[in-house]
Amino acid sequence: VQVVESGGGSVQAGGSLRLSCSTSSYVYENYSWAWFRQAPGKEREGVASIGHDGRTTYADSVKGRFAISRDNAKNTQYLQMNSLKPEDSGMYYCAAELRVGATLNRDDFGIWGQGTQVTVSS
Repeated sequence: VQVVESGGGSVQAGGSLRLSCSTSSYVYENYSWAWFRQAPGKEREGVASIGHDGRTTYADSVKGRFAISRDNAKNTQYLQMNSLKPEDSGMYYCAAELRVGATLNRDDFGIWGQGTQVTVSS
């Protein structure tokens, strides 16, 4: 299974971006998905996750601002990011794994995209 991210870019603080992650897998609905981000010099951290059952979980730092969703018909999941802050900047990675539920533990995921850059200026 391969995944491809898109939708990153540069935005001013308070703005919005929507990231997309697509796969060609025909068993898309059996996968759990997540977004992780990594800023220079920092650990990769979980941002949002949606399980194969549709349940979601979010990092405390993004609750109320970010929303993860999935469209099984399009084999695509999305991360809507609103009220962006400079500290949201970083490389955002899409991750997938079979039936691990909604989790922000990066060790739970074995399939990773190449990443898409998000830069939020103040």
